[in-house]
Amino acid sequence: MLINPDNVASALSTINVRAAAASLGLAVQLMEARAPERLDAAFVAMTNARADALFILADPLFFAHRTRLAQLAARNRLPTVYGLREHVEAGGLMSYGPSLLHLYRQAAIYVDKILRGAQPANLPVEQPTKFELVINLTTAKALGLMIPPSLLARADQVIE
Repeated sequence: MLINPDNVASALSTINVRAAAASLGLAVQLMEARAPERLDAAFVAMTNARADALFILADPLFFAHRTRLAQLAARNRLPTVYGLREHVEAGGLMSYGPSLLHLYRQAAIYVDKILRGAQPANLPVEQPTKFELVINLTTAKALGLMIPPSLLARADQVIE
């Protein structure tokens, strides 16, 4: 699992991922990257640790360098799951997470309410309600992976 330890959300996500992995009998190894120049070293460490797969948390640093991350994962033949569809559109294998477009629309609704006089403190805190599964078959083929038809049928988008 690749995390940016400077992102406070990483700590909570790490706890949740470790718990989910333990329930499946999987071991999680944390790899850290605080800056773009640390991404290559993180992938070297993953290769040395003989990682079977990679999960990259949603993080502004990783989002900004999503194409590079997809290239590093492909070069190291590491199947990678991301939290945002934009990583898959940049060449990553698969993502499952909230729709940024939907989140931006929800934010616009809040802005509209505030501009119409609502007090921000009186508005409820909302959780994402729309999640997307996106699969890149081109990347799967390059990695020599066969994606089960049942998973493809559940995908919101399949990139070919």
